[in-house]
Formats: sequence, C-alpha cells, structure tokens
Amino acid sequence: MAEIIRMPRLSDTMEEGNIIGWLKKVGDKVSSGDILAEVETDKATMELESFHDGYLLYISVAEGSVPVNDVLAVIGEKGEDYKKILADEGSQENNVAPAPPKPSVPSSNGGTALEVSSSATASSGHTEQRIKSSPLAKSIASQSGIDLSAIIGTGDGGRIVKRDVENYATQGSEPAHTKTISTVPQYGEIPVSQMRKTIARRLSESKYSAPHFYLTMKINMDKMAEARSLMNAQPDTKISFNDFIIKACASALRLHPAINSSWLGDKIRINKDINIGVAVAVDEGLLVPVLFGADQMGLKEIKNKVAVLADKARNKKIQPQEMQGNTFTISNLGMFGIEEFTGIINLPDAAILAVGAITDELQLVEGIVSTRKVMKITLSCDHRVIDGATGAKFLSTLQQYLENPAAMLL
Repeated sequence: MAEIIRMPRLSDTMEEGNIIGWLKKVGDKVSSGDILAEVETDKATMELESFHDGYLLYISVAEGSVPVNDVLAVIGEKGEDYKKILADEGSQENNVAPAPPKPSVPSSNGGTALEVSSSATASSGHTEQRIKSSPLAKSIASQSGIDLSAIIGTGDGGRIVKRDVENYATQGSEPAHTKTISTVPQYGEIPVSQMRKTIARRLSESKYSAPHFYLTMKINMDKMAEARSLMNAQPDTKISFNDFIIKACASALRLHPAINSSWLGDKIRINKDINIGVAVAVDEGLLVPVLFGADQMGLKEIKNKVAVLADKARNKKIQPQEMQGNTFTISNLGMFGIEEFTGIINLPDAAILAVGAITDELQLVEGIVSTRKVMKITLSCDHRVIDGATGAKFLSTLQQYLENPAAMLL
C-alpha cells in the first residue's frame, strides 16, 4: 500500500521546512535509507530520508516552504492510484497539486509509464545540474533572475554564498561605460529563510519577555597572553583566547550556580550540568552549538570540539540535538574588532556573556607609563533569575580566572 511522506519536524522549534531540491524524481525506484530531498529547517539544511521501499509516485512541491506534517510525496507500487490515497487521507491536494497529468505512454514491456508532474520534471532538472550554493544565495538569485552557473563561489569548496550573488548583481555583466544612473530609488528584497524567521522570533521572545540588565567589566589579559604563548609553543597546539574564556566561564559557573539557571515561570531551575553555547556566525544568521559538560573539559578538548561544531554549523551539517540543552552562552565578536557590545539572552539561559576585542591600553604605574592588554566583557542577565550583586560576583570570579589563568587549570 502506498505511503504518504509528510514534512517531518526536524527540530523542536520548526514550524515549516523549505524544500531546496529533490534527489529523486517521480518514477524513480526508492529503497529504505535513500535520501529523497534536502530540507532547510530553522537551524540547518538536512536530508529527508526514506523509510519505505517502492516508487516515487508523487511530489507535492518541487521547491519552497511546506508546513510541518503537510504532504511532501507518495511512495508506493508502480501504477498505484496515489490520488485516491491522498483523498482518503483528507489531504488538500489542490493547494499543491502538480500540473494536469500527461497521457500515459506505453512502456517497452507493454505496461504504462508513470505520470510525471511538471513540478517533478523541474526537480529532476535541478538535481542533474546541481550547483553548490547556500539556500539564501539560491533564493536571492531566483528572486533576481540570476543564473547561478554564471557566478564563481567564494565559500568553502567553491560554494556560492550570499555575498557572491550580491556582488554579481551589483557588478553585472554589462560593461561599465554603458551603465546609466537611475534617478528612481532602487532597492532589493531578500526572502526570509527559515533560520532567520526562527532567530527573529526567539530573540523577540527573549528581549521582550526577559527583563535584561547589563554588567560590564574590563579584564587585564597580559598573563593570559603569556600563558597562551607558552602553550602554543608546544607542537600541534593552537589554543585560542576564546578557548580560555570558555574554560574560565565553565569554572566560574560551577561556583555560581545561580548564573547557570533558567526561569520556568513558577520556579527557577538550577542546572547541575554546565553546557555552554558558543555563538557561530553563518550566512543566514547565528547558530549556537553546545559544549556539553564544558567544566569537565581541558583546553585542548574545548578547542577541538569547538572547531568541529563551528565547521558543522558553517556547512549546515550540524544536528538539532547539538544545539539544544545550553545553560549559558558566550558570544565573541572580538575577532571583528568590536571592543564592547551587549548580547540578547539565549533562552532558556539566564545570562549571556558578550566578549570584545583585546586591545592595548596605556597605564600609569608608579609614575611609569606602559601598555597592557585589556578586554571588555558584558554579562546580560535575566533579572527574574539573577540580581545585580549575583552577576557582579560571577564576573569577579571570572576576572580572577582570566587574569590568573593558572588558577582555573588547578
């Protein structure tokens, strides 16, 4: 009997998925374990796996958004009446119906070939001429009528990303001397990805439901810089300042459990595990992979796991379970030259640490002018859970660890 394939909920916050492209076309034989399509969720691009054997009889949408639990496809025996199956399930096929079926064509064995919808045909062409590009880049190109095959990608492995399409649209293929300046205001529109929709919703919920307050502190990073240089002088060792910061936060959270807590409405949950989310910038926004049990890790383990998770996030290969269960979050914009900023709390956390760039600062000690390395950190706190004095004590402990790194390694 034919099986209806519906849009699965691939993450806890997913409301709809965006079909990027089908790897199978109508009429193809399908086995359990085959990848049917690529689906962009609010957190990553994932593969839609088949759990049935048979033939792909029907595809509802070649590309585009599909709500969770809506019909995506039908798999069954060759020649099976999928329309009856859809009708029996109460599916609203007319909303996503393919073009009227073409007449059946006699096959070489005397039977008839499957009817192929126009959407499935388009999907087949897409698969055969597949170009490596991010979902956002593909959407922008589609809206602007730009052929992706004409663009050279600058992303990982030659992948076409947002900036490549925007640069191509700006430069165009027309010689500069033939271009004219328009007096009409020009603008562009970018489709909102599932990831950006979810980021917008979650940040709005956090900013307007959790009363934020902010505590900023300046850290002397001279000893940290010395310790890092000594460690990185060892073979095959490359510890970053961010690795030290993660380690220091994990150690400080163990001493200040109120910071490692969550507001649950009628109670406050004190999290026994210390799971630190590390914000990673991607084309479509921000992803937050989680280091589980960060306080139990050494610097090398932190460095290795962060590198793996960040690579997965940037290549949209990270799994939903790797971005859930955080109890505290760190956002570091120092590598972009940002000296100070405030972060929006990543619910259900009660706090997020914003880390700025390390800069040189003049200081006067006993009449002698010298320089020191300083870094500003800002703790955003949920006032429902954390009071000012509690947040200040946490930052004081964090300062001690960062200014005397040997203390947190004991």
